[in-house]
Amino acid sequence: MANQLEQLKQFTTVVADTGDFESMVEYQPQDATTNPSLILKASQQEQYASLVDEAVVEGKRSSLNGSALTEAIIDKVLIAFGKEILNIVPGRVSTEVDARLSFDEAGTIAKAHDIIDLYKEAGIDRERVLIKIASTWEGIQAATKLQKEGINCNLTLMFSLAQAVACAEGGIKLISPFVGRIYDWYKKSTGNEYTGADDPGVQSVQEIYNYYRKFGYDTEVMGASFRNTGQIIELAGCDLLTIGTGLLEELQNTEGTLEKKLDASEAANADIERLEIDEKTFRFLLNEDAMATEKTAEGIRAFSADIVKMEALVESKL
Repeated sequence: MANQLEQLKQFTTVVADTGDFESMVEYQPQDATTNPSLILKASQQEQYASLVDEAVVEGKRSSLNGSALTEAIIDKVLIAFGKEILNIVPGRVSTEVDARLSFDEAGTIAKAHDIIDLYKEAGIDRERVLIKIASTWEGIQAATKLQKEGINCNLTLMFSLAQAVACAEGGIKLISPFVGRIYDWYKKSTGNEYTGADDPGVQSVQEIYNYYRKFGYDTEVMGASFRNTGQIIELAGCDLLTIGTGLLEELQNTEGTLEKKLDASEAANADIERLEIDEKTFRFLLNEDAMATEKTAEGIRAFSADIVKMEALVESKL
């Protein structure tokens, strides 16, 4: 019998959630996604330190100095990791915009252009890159404009249907609802343990997936931030799932039948009410959802903090 990872790949595109190239070779995902925390962790490992060092050497040759130099070097580090990843995976890599731009629509667009231009210089076609942006109102508006330019986006830090609907209306290529962080919030808030189909993180992705398929949106749904394989198994059939190396290994080492749980044809016939989203409605619905409000803000703070740490790492090498 095929292991659970092999079975999952029959229903869902598997994406590696890591900055570790060796694990990508082992588990053979279609795509890969990174975030500031993963890149920071990988940059501090001996086998990947050369990517940072090379970017620093190249940056020193430029006429830039101060914060502009540090920013340029970090961009080059992100692209260096992305390029190495694309030498391994046949599909796409997600590269994240600085989380400190999460409420800056124009700044997000400008940074996305910088990233795409650097990939182009490295010989990477934009079709193989997803620009990763936080699911704030400003982030979604920036991504909507980028999509119209042919720059595909991955909207991350997503915790609610309101965020998902706004992305779909904007024609966003892909979204990443965070299963594990939703689970964390409810577990802490209620003191209850959640498993299987009762997991509120699982239910959130199911709700978004069914809504998209009911109303014919093309936006891809990629479940993210998993805490256990049970969450992954309950979302078999989702468009994509981005999974950390520990859980990929567990799936690969586990036998037993894995069934498809999400089905587009069933969702198309579901009784679902359509949600009309404008900025006022978006902000109100997000405000009414304590979990989504708290986890979005917490995620932005955490990713911003890791960018600051990345800056310190680069500056120490300068």
